[in-house]
Amino acid sequence: MSDKLPGDRGEAVFEDFKPPYSLRQAVAEANRCFYCFDAPCIQACPTGINIPEFIRKISTGNVEGSARTIFDSNILGMSCSRVCPVEVLCVGDCVYNRMDEPPIQIGKLQRFATDKAFEEGWEFYEAGADTGKTVALVGAGPASLACAHGLRRFGHRVVIFEKRDTVGGLNTTGVAPYKMKADKALEEVAWVLKIGGIEIRTGVEIGRDVTFQQLEADYDAVFLGIGLGEDNHLGVPGEDLAGVEGAVAFIERIKLQPFDASAVARASVIGGGNTALDAVRELRGLGIDEVTMVYRGVEAAMSGYMHEWEAGKVEGVKAAWQTQPVAYVDRGDGHVGAVRGLRLDAAKKPVAGSEYEIAADLVLVAIGQAKLGSMLAGLDGMSFEKGRLVVDSDGFTGRAKWWAGGDLISGGTEVVNAVAEGRDAAIAIDRFLGGEKVVIEGASS
Repeated sequence: MSDKLPGDRGEAVFEDFKPPYSLRQAVAEANRCFYCFDAPCIQACPTGINIPEFIRKISTGNVEGSARTIFDSNILGMSCSRVCPVEVLCVGDCVYNRMDEPPIQIGKLQRFATDKAFEEGWEFYEAGADTGKTVALVGAGPASLACAHGLRRFGHRVVIFEKRDTVGGLNTTGVAPYKMKADKALEEVAWVLKIGGIEIRTGVEIGRDVTFQQLEADYDAVFLGIGLGEDNHLGVPGEDLAGVEGAVAFIERIKLQPFDASAVARASVIGGGNTALDAVRELRGLGIDEVTMVYRGVEAAMSGYMHEWEAGKVEGVKAAWQTQPVAYVDRGDGHVGAVRGLRLDAAKKPVAGSEYEIAADLVLVAIGQAKLGSMLAGLDGMSFEKGRLVVDSDGFTGRAKWWAGGDLISGGTEVVNAVAEGRDAAIAIDRFLGGEKVVIEGASS
């Protein structure tokens, strides 16, 4: 599938922010692990990977067994090894932190084992005996892929509907390229599909090409993994100027298409979350000299991960703290030339007469994405809180035959959370369809 991507797409200029381990490095790091009983790193992993076990297997030369341990809990363990914020998950809970010693580099060890599995073509799973049941999944992102793989292990046939031509969800279109490029994400999709019996229909939008009612009538169960919608905007003057765009849309563009950074000397990113942090670092990586993050709060209050911001500062990103954008300024030809900001006090109240301009040839807005709950409003039995679909611990929506996972229910968390939700929903769906409970490592069901 990766051959669909142009070789000169914008993300091609990036190199790995965290280079992979060699065998010698992996074994040396694995031998540092205490292999803790009741290890806190396992509790910190949303998919519950048996981390001490997979690390011990690396130390003893059983890399194939190590990879199997990872994939047993997280079938998207390869991408998660690259994109997980391990600093606040497994690595952040490593017992070495309590000893003021460098924690075990769990993500890099997981990457070592899973990359080896891909290189060697190891295949660990087969589809179960055909049950005659078919499940529809909406969206081809991590939650649906994890759910689909689990359902195939139980023997149910699977059809995934994806409105885009490209599969993989944000793993393909939204992950910062210094963590993982789109072709690697597509390689993982192909690996997941090797189990067989997972049909993906691209270019099909539910609600337009196929109705929700048709899905309910034609399939024995439905899983919703549709994620979030388009970028939100501020509603200030100048939003229609060329050069003002949503950060998620921009990241997708550089990951899938060529991008000429030579026309951009200065860029601003509005927001202080993780998407904003990805965007500012990507802009610097593309060679844009002056990149400014514009955030209405103070540094300590930003919602993005602090380790990502520290890396951004090292790379030369600047910040305009306590600044509320009030307009985008036309440079005279219908293209943005500056962000007009208003300074805020400690209580986030406007400071009179404090307007100033930040020069920018490109403005990316990273203040969140639209929730898609409204498109499901006609389905009785489902409920929503703050635009998020409410589900139980198995992902059940409250409407018979319907489950969900990923950003639709969380409002936007990590890939590893989506994988866990898709995996656990597959177990619940199998139970609903009359299957015997099959144990999947790390699952909550």
